[in-house]
Amino acid sequence: MTSDILSSAFLFEAILISLATALISSWIGIRLAVRWGWIDEPGSAPHKQHTSPTPLAGGLALFAAMILSSWFAGILDLPEVWGTFLAGSVVFAFGIWDDIKTIPPFVKLIGQVTAAVVLIQLGIYIRIFESPEFFLHLDSPIDVYIDWLLTILWMTGITNAFNFVDSMDGLAVGLGGTAAAFFMLVTLDARQFTLTAFSAVIIGICVGLYFFNSPPAKLFLGDSGSQTLGFFLAVLAIVYRPLGANQSSSYVVPIMILGVPIFDMALVIVSRLRRNKPVYTAARDHSYHRLLSYGVGPTRAVLIMQVISLTLGCLAVVVLNQPPLITNLVFIFVVLLSLFCLLLLDSKQRWS
Repeated sequence: MTSDILSSAFLFEAILISLATALISSWIGIRLAVRWGWIDEPGSAPHKQHTSPTPLAGGLALFAAMILSSWFAGILDLPEVWGTFLAGSVVFAFGIWDDIKTIPPFVKLIGQVTAAVVLIQLGIYIRIFESPEFFLHLDSPIDVYIDWLLTILWMTGITNAFNFVDSMDGLAVGLGGTAAAFFMLVTLDARQFTLTAFSAVIIGICVGLYFFNSPPAKLFLGDSGSQTLGFFLAVLAIVYRPLGANQSSSYVVPIMILGVPIFDMALVIVSRLRRNKPVYTAARDHSYHRLLSYGVGPTRAVLIMQVISLTLGCLAVVVLNQPPLITNLVFIFVVLLSLFCLLLLDSKQRWS
């Protein structure tokens, strides 16, 4: 298997197979959603802008395509992959439940935390504080508990970040595909070939879903689709272990690769807290909507977010093998620039 994944032909085969699988599963999922009544009706909530009934088939199509494509690629029975599916099935199930019945936010959070705990029990969790290289290493059992807590926060955070950023047709799958492409490159360089193949599968599925989810959307991802996609990418970030890179600098790579969804979630949370509004309610106050308020067209607003995601991913790869001081200085600069953009987009003069 290793020799196969080392070839570019294998990776492109995995992308093509998962693309075809996603197209087929989406086509079937749309018809099943219509038959079962999984439809997002126009005007069913104040923030919804679509004008025609749209099937909530994205989650079903994504999860089915992920399983089938991973099986075709020969990685489904590997520990990291089946462990991801086992934990991810919890998020998917709660997402389907929400798509059909609309469950309270705290119930969805329970599902996400449960999935993160399953991952930890399977030995898949962040190991930053346990690393002797990390500058905050305590060399005590507390290191493990902090890593477990970070894992739960990371998994629930990224899962919700993709749910938040799914504010425009094609945006979440576009950002997900871009992130998966960078994970494919960095895991190949790290010789983590299982993750490389898994990333290739996600790329193909995101492209296939984009065909149906791009404006005007023929299907919506729903919570089951956006949260499951975010969960899978969050796991990739945890399991990724770069070769020859110091833990004090390599931790910035997944954060920057997933930087746009993280920024969008931070913007929404800060904005709603500043205005004493509930954090977990759907509204037109995401990054995409803020760009529209500045006169940016819908297509260009999505393009701007995609270009920023691409730029951050390239920057993450560039700084990966730099000395920790340089890497962290670049990361601090990115964070400060993000804070400036957050304050700019959340200006009370322009946004009530």
